[in-house]
Order: sequence, then C-alpha cells, then structure tokens
Amino acid sequence: MELTRRDALAALLVGSASAGAAVYLPETGDGTSTGKGMDLTEGDIEILTAVATVVYPSELNTFREFIDEYVRGLHADQRAKIAVTARALDERTRRMHGETIRSLSLTERDSVLRTMGVDRVGSGPDGSLPEQVRYYIVDQLLYGLYTSPKGSQLLGVENPVGHPGGYESYQKPPDTIGPQTDE
Repeated sequence: MELTRRDALAALLVGSASAGAAVYLPETGDGTSTGKGMDLTEGDIEILTAVATVVYPSELNTFREFIDEYVRGLHADQRAKIAVTARALDERTRRMHGETIRSLSLTERDSVLRTMGVDRVGSGPDGSLPEQVRYYIVDQLLYGLYTSPKGSQLLGVENPVGHPGGYESYQKPPDTIGPQTDE
C-alpha cells in the first residue's frame, strides 16, 4: 500500500480537529516559544522515514511523501520539537553504531530503538530521550498514519473519525464490518 501527500492532508485535517491544542508548546518566561527558529530539514525527514520503516506496518511500501507532508503540516513549535528529537536520536545512533540511523539496516534501526527502550517507555515531551522519541517521533508518526483513511484501513476501520463513510457502510450489520476473524 502506498501513502501519498493527499493521505497526509486528510490526516492533518482530522488531527487538527481532534488534537489542535496538543501541538502547541508552552512559552518560555520571556514570551517566546521553546522551539522558535528551528524547523525540519530534509535530513530530519530522512530520520523520521528511517524510524517509520521500523514502526509502520510492513504492508506499507511507500510513505516518505506522506511523512514529509504530514510533519510539515504540523504547528511550527511541534515541528521544532520533532526536529530536535530526531537530531538527538541520530546523534545517539552515531555514538552507538558509528553511523546515522538512516544508513543502518532495518534490523539495526529496530535494535537501536529497542536498546534505547523506546518500545517499553511511556511517551513524554519532557522526559528522557527515549520518552521524547516515543512522544515526538513514534507516536506522532503512528497518529498521522492511523488518522489517514488508508492507514485506518490497515486496522480494519472502514470510516475513521472525521471521514464520511457513505450510505453502504451504514447498511451493513456490525459483524460484516472490519476484518473477519475465525473463533
């Protein structure tokens, strides 16, 4: 399955309606935002894409455009925090492996994230680096994916919140909607 820029725009529309306040960071004492002046670079997008290859379902084969469009559509303060976290993750990877996370194999990327404990920690914007990676990168990438119509189809959700479903979907009995399981 391929995710496109159009899918990212759909996810941003849904996400902005349901979590708009969550993308703003508190201001510092002097009235400036904590991420002012920093934005995502192409290198940051490559880092996010490298992480997505680990955390996104294997059914997805193309999603770089989706990630680029999605994260660049977030509030500037949120993008700045994502950029800072992505760069810190890349620096930690360089110290651990002597290479950037982008140049590692899929297995090595997975190993980096697991060694850091990203798969086990809670997410937190002000926590340790693994908690921030979970909050700003992993959770944000997954939120963007699963609020897009194609991404939600991977979960068997025919009509994600905020997307019209049409008359046919409302005519199906509950047991015929979504993936079928044998019990």
